[in-house]
Amino acid sequence: MPTEAADVLFYVQHLLGIGHLRRACILARAMDRAGLRVVFVSGGLPVPETDVGGCEFVQLPPLRTLDESFSTLVDETGRELDDRGKAARRDILLELLAKHKPRVLLFEMFPFGRRQMRFELMPLLDAAKASARRPQIICSLRDVLTTHKKPGKTEWIIKAVEDYFDQVLVHGDPEFVPLERSFPAIESFRDKIRYTGYVLEAAPNALPSRQRHDGEVIVSAGGGAVAAPLIEAALAARPMTSLSGVPWRLLAGPNLAEETFNRLQSHCSEGVVLERARPDFTELLSHARLSISQAGYNTVMDILATSVPAVLVPFAATQQTEQALRAQLLAERGVATVIREDRLNAESLAAGIEDALLASDPADLLHHLDTSGAERSAALVRAAAQKQSAGSPL
Repeated sequence: MPTEAADVLFYVQHLLGIGHLRRACILARAMDRAGLRVVFVSGGLPVPETDVGGCEFVQLPPLRTLDESFSTLVDETGRELDDRGKAARRDILLELLAKHKPRVLLFEMFPFGRRQMRFELMPLLDAAKASARRPQIICSLRDVLTTHKKPGKTEWIIKAVEDYFDQVLVHGDPEFVPLERSFPAIESFRDKIRYTGYVLEAAPNALPSRQRHDGEVIVSAGGGAVAAPLIEAALAARPMTSLSGVPWRLLAGPNLAEETFNRLQSHCSEGVVLERARPDFTELLSHARLSISQAGYNTVMDILATSVPAVLVPFAATQQTEQALRAQLLAERGVATVIREDRLNAESLAAGIEDALLASDPADLLHHLDTSGAERSAALVRAAAQKQSAGSPL
């Protein structure tokens, strides 16, 4: 019996943190609610409680990056990816394309990021482009990109967009930060850009209308692969702050090494709890006195949605500029206190905490941002699927 054609084949690859996967899951659930049949393909390490709604979930042989340089890909056991492993993943993707004949081929970040995955994604794009019924090809892109300094990289991205992609969905608000702020060379594909608004786990109107920020201090570090310095600084800073007498909850994320997790846990004093990531993170923030975190897309959206005072320590290893720019924009609007990663220590964090408690209400900024990103993205993808089904000119 032939397989029913899918509306969307959605590819996402998380390598270090889990933010890419988390945002993609929100989008997948929105597309599912919009009535789209979605095949969700994940190439990173499995993450507990991954929720894609009613979408079909496919796990590729998992890969992660060996370290913060993103230069080496390894499997679950830490073994470096070889040609055999590359071929296996490539073939699975090509089989999925042939089996499901998607109306839309949706890529999270690629080609603006995940160039390490060209070995499997370029063959997939070529096969899709050569299909008798070519799918609409769309990129799902966060609001801010890391600045590309490698010679020829920007030119390669532009050519890939021009040659293969029909739309670039930017999950942000151009009134806050237009794409060209972090990727200036957009003129050749400006007509393909669609701003969707920000993608939130929980819409602000779904949270308690009268949020009480009289609970814990929440320290979070995304997926946790680079969590140790932030957690160590928080443990050392706590006795120096006006919040030393309230409970602190430290969320390390699933990717922090077990040995490091146990070492940090041994340093937790009374009133301090260290855990892995929590599915109720947004709810925790809605009652927290303060959030201390990095400045990833999803965490910042949760901070704005819950109006919690915030200290941001943007991830900046190996010339990563994305989080630093996002944090800077929030600091300029007075809704967060920012500490540079290379200046993080107990003293600087303690001072930042006191400053954050006096900052503006983050909700003031959220009220001016477009936060309909999940629903609008689903509507745009649905329109693209209908266009392909109707055989409209591309």
